[in-house]
Amino acid sequence: MSSNIPEYADVQSLDSFPKVLAYNARNWPKEVAMREKEFGIWQEFTWQDYNDRVKWMALGMRALGLGQGDVVGIIGENRPEWVWAEIAAHALRGMSVGLYQDSLHEEVAYLITYSGARILIAEDEEQCDKLLELGEDIPTVDHIVYCDPRGMRKYDDPRLLDVEKLYELGRELEAKNPGIYDQMVADTRGDECAILCTTSGTTSKPKMAMLNSGDFLDHCAAYLRADPKYPGDNYVSVLPLPWIMEQVYVVGQSLISRQIVNFVEEQETMMADLREIGPNFVLLAPRVWETIAADVRARMMDSTPFKQKMFDFGMALARTAMDAGGHSKMADMILMNALKDRLGFSNLRSAATGGAAIGPETFRFFHAMGVPLRQLYGQTELCGAYTIHQPGDIDFDTVGVAFDNSEIKVINTDENGVGEIVARTSGMFTGYFKNQAAYDEDVRDGWMHTGDAGYFKDENKHLVVIDRMKDLAETSTGVRYSPQFIENKLKFSPFIAEAVILGKGLPFLSTMICIRYSIMAKWAEQRGIAFTNYTNLSAQPQVYDMITEEIREVNKTLPEAQRIKRFLLLYKELDADDGELTRTRKVRRGVVAEKYADIIDAVYAGNDKVDIDTMITFQDGSKTRIQTSVKVVDLDNDKAAQTAPKAAE
Repeated sequence: MSSNIPEYADVQSLDSFPKVLAYNARNWPKEVAMREKEFGIWQEFTWQDYNDRVKWMALGMRALGLGQGDVVGIIGENRPEWVWAEIAAHALRGMSVGLYQDSLHEEVAYLITYSGARILIAEDEEQCDKLLELGEDIPTVDHIVYCDPRGMRKYDDPRLLDVEKLYELGRELEAKNPGIYDQMVADTRGDECAILCTTSGTTSKPKMAMLNSGDFLDHCAAYLRADPKYPGDNYVSVLPLPWIMEQVYVVGQSLISRQIVNFVEEQETMMADLREIGPNFVLLAPRVWETIAADVRARMMDSTPFKQKMFDFGMALARTAMDAGGHSKMADMILMNALKDRLGFSNLRSAATGGAAIGPETFRFFHAMGVPLRQLYGQTELCGAYTIHQPGDIDFDTVGVAFDNSEIKVINTDENGVGEIVARTSGMFTGYFKNQAAYDEDVRDGWMHTGDAGYFKDENKHLVVIDRMKDLAETSTGVRYSPQFIENKLKFSPFIAEAVILGKGLPFLSTMICIRYSIMAKWAEQRGIAFTNYTNLSAQPQVYDMITEEIREVNKTLPEAQRIKRFLLLYKELDADDGELTRTRKVRRGVVAEKYADIIDAVYAGNDKVDIDTMITFQDGSKTRIQTSVKVVDLDNDKAAQTAPKAAE
């Protein structure tokens, strides 16, 4: 290893999560491994605490009759118990499957039943309610373990078990069989499936990628060679733990590098908690980076004219220096140091974004601020990310270069070198759980066919990812375009939360916009614009005028043929609960095209408005009726040229 890379745990001999954890507990028992904020106070857990909780959980589950090959389901917010339960499952030589805590009942029932989970670890009363309501829809479940006892006294379901009781069962088994857990850990194998990681499911129900712990740890070690973390470094866990990248950081990398994982109290307190910790590394989804950038600009709307001018001056200095390959100390003094401190980014040595594309404008914004943001690219099936920008080699248009354990090819290229990205890594999955046909379709000759379009920008193999192959589109007039590329440009606006570009097989491009309600509401209040809710605010003429100007600015940066001609503001936000987004916030274009077909038809028929009468579903399963009229705005004076026959994507 090079001198700047620390000595990590040897993942060749320590090829399972319980083995690495036990190694850390033996050698650094009093070092802090995790923190959780509860009731405003950070609770610390050492490596010894971590190992003990996993041991008691594993032995407790063994006492309940679980063993090799059994599946442990975990649902709830990011908490230490989530991770302890996962590693306890591996100590049993079983498998873990993580469920997104905001998943609807149908999705939860499908994943539990399909995986055959026998025991569920649930965070609190809310998650237990969801599970108990499923009743006979989850027949494989023998036990539901809850971690937070508040509100649980009123239940009498025989499957329910307090996590403290599970620990007690584990301690009793250990007392009767000294050394039993050490033998269990020694028996774990790196070539056995440890994680059933759900895919994003952009086109159908999510599949479950089977990941071996030995391969997983080897891939995490390769990632650490590309982007080192050090013992005692702080990481704040905010992205959902069922997502592969959060698994990489919270489970794999933290075990290998002894990075401290910090769990925030609530999603609403994330930024305040992050500032308290001052992490050395942070991973946020593109939508979170976009929200932070939008929030910064929104706060400036509330500032005095002097502060607004200083902000603009500082950003201009920083951008000019960045474009010249340098750094502005004056910009740091007047703006950036204070801004990074306010956001909790002062101690960042590395920052990353992944899971979806991020717009170059958002990327440039944070680099101008001095945040060392780097783009990642990967898939669940390949153990998450396998490319990254190297320090001092940041290219906003690319996703960096491959890790040293990964290979990438671009196949079936066109005259511009654009083709499908295929890859393989040492952390590659071994199959989809109970779905060999899907594996045979996606993996050919040992290469994972990603379905993404891209190309290598230079001889150094900097990879450019354009869009999903199936999402690259062409208008009826032969204009090729990437919806995602244009959408990312639009979402740099603080007022635009989501955008869906339309135009496949149609004569021109148009878009459906979802406003960023929190910021647009503040903007409206400042101007005395009365509104009642999201639907009402999105229909206000002044809001339409504002978004019109935002789209016109984006249009200036696009080729004439790819400019947006018409748009409307959607009456509701796109929502994963309605199937319009995946749990990682990717647009399900097929669902959107089908669900809003009438609106799309009206846009391309040249209508000035669309009448809406529909039902929307809330997270708790309740529904409400929406009746409204949505205005369609022309951005091109030649309206006749835009009229097209009725068609849907």
